Amino acid sequence: MNLTVREIIEAVGGEAHLKPSADENEKVTGVVLDSRLVAEGGVFVAQKGERVDGHSFIGQVFEKGVSLVICEMDPEQTFVCFDTPADAWGSYVLVKDSLVALKQIAKAYRQNLHIPFVGITGSVGKTSTKEFIAGVLSEKYNVLKTEGNYNNEIGVPLTLLKIRDEHEAAVVEMGISDFGEMTRLTEMVCPDIAVITNIGQCHLENLGTRDGILKAKTEIFKSLNKDGRAVLYGGDDKLVTVPPVNGKEPVFFGETGSVKALCAEVTGCEGRGLLGSKAEIALKYSGKTVFTGDEVSVDETISVNVPLPGHHMVINAAAASAVALLLGLNADQIKHGIENMGTIAGRNNIITIGDITVIDDCYNANPVSMKSSIDLLMLAQGRTIAILGDMFELGKNEKIMHSDVGTYAVESGVNTLFCVGNLSEKMYEGAKETLASLKKDRDSDIKTEKILYWKTRDELIEAIREDISTGKRDLIPAGSSVLVKASHGMHFEELVNALKGVFKA
Repeated sequence: MNLTVREIIEAVGGEAHLKPSADENEKVTGVVLDSRLVAEGGVFVAQKGERVDGHSFIGQVFEKGVSLVICEMDPEQTFVCFDTPADAWGSYVLVKDSLVALKQIAKAYRQNLHIPFVGITGSVGKTSTKEFIAGVLSEKYNVLKTEGNYNNEIGVPLTLLKIRDEHEAAVVEMGISDFGEMTRLTEMVCPDIAVITNIGQCHLENLGTRDGILKAKTEIFKSLNKDGRAVLYGGDDKLVTVPPVNGKEPVFFGETGSVKALCAEVTGCEGRGLLGSKAEIALKYSGKTVFTGDEVSVDETISVNVPLPGHHMVINAAAASAVALLLGLNADQIKHGIENMGTIAGRNNIITIGDITVIDDCYNANPVSMKSSIDLLMLAQGRTIAILGDMFELGKNEKIMHSDVGTYAVESGVNTLFCVGNLSEKMYEGAKETLASLKKDRDSDIKTEKILYWKTRDELIEAIREDISTGKRDLIPAGSSVLVKASHGMHFEELVNALKGVFKA
């Protein structure tokens, strides 16, 4: 890791206490928050967490040979609180806020790195777009990408601090819920390319309106490198209003019909159900590449098999194509990268469990992504079942938005709808009202047969287990395709695990 003890001390400020034998020019081996991950010669940042206080492990990490501890408590305080003797301590830096210090270290480390950085944000599709971009760029570069949910003010610095000499590019997901957060994230990442997937309806509780979301997301441009580029979805009515960034027009991706000229344009698409899509993507870019400044000119259309289902995945492929062109990849590399995409756990991950098919999309949810996932479910053959849970952080209109999703599910023709959670009672009510209205119209082709409600996830799990144990199979018949989706706080991954147990995955 290209960062010394002295550089870390300078980055965090604070009050340094070094042992006489300490070598300030020593390069550290890593920076971690988790005491279980510390390595000899590394740096441990002691954080006061909700459940565990990292200061209680200071004695243990020094035993493991760390070079430096960043902490908010001195030896006397930790002895009083955790009975850690002062003679167990090595070199440490006392700071006011350990998490601020973590971000300061990450920012300093980023400034020492000379590889292209891609920052990704948006209301919907950040993670799947990140996976596409990282997958395609891997055709040319050794890529470090954000893992799991490491997209916030703790996860982003930890992601940056994982970059090593072998990495040739970084793709960093950046998630926010309030104004100012993106500014703090982008100050660390300093992206060469800033991608915004869309401006939807999420985190309205803090951001108020879609215009508020646009303002918060475009904070990503504040620390965009001076020769960097903004890459935006041309099908979003808010993003097409974004003015030049650093004197350069944004680069757009999308499909035919956009009001903007597109760098990566989906000119044709044929859905193949849950097997994905066949698509035509026109690649058009003339100018300098980002980071290297090489002159390139590409005007070519590729026919590509997008292996992940849903039209939105084709748009993700277009986003990855635009970024790849800016970083100097050719059409063959882009095509190969798209066609070799794998599935993403918790994000439209299609799993065969016994005699049913489960679309695992339980990582997060908002109204736009809910409807997109329902559209995906409707590509399936046979009986369709949507198990939908609460969507959080939607603000004052949350009840209306839940009701609207229920209406959409019925109008889309979902055969069975399970609504789970306190907020989803409004989803249930909206679905019931829509179904009743459709039944009044004799000409309506009504496909929805069951709309059921459970207050908690565990109550639903118990109902499914009982249904299976009795041999009825009324809730989830053989051959069904089942969508599982809710905000992460509903922990629907436990529902997916329960289905694996019940149906013998």
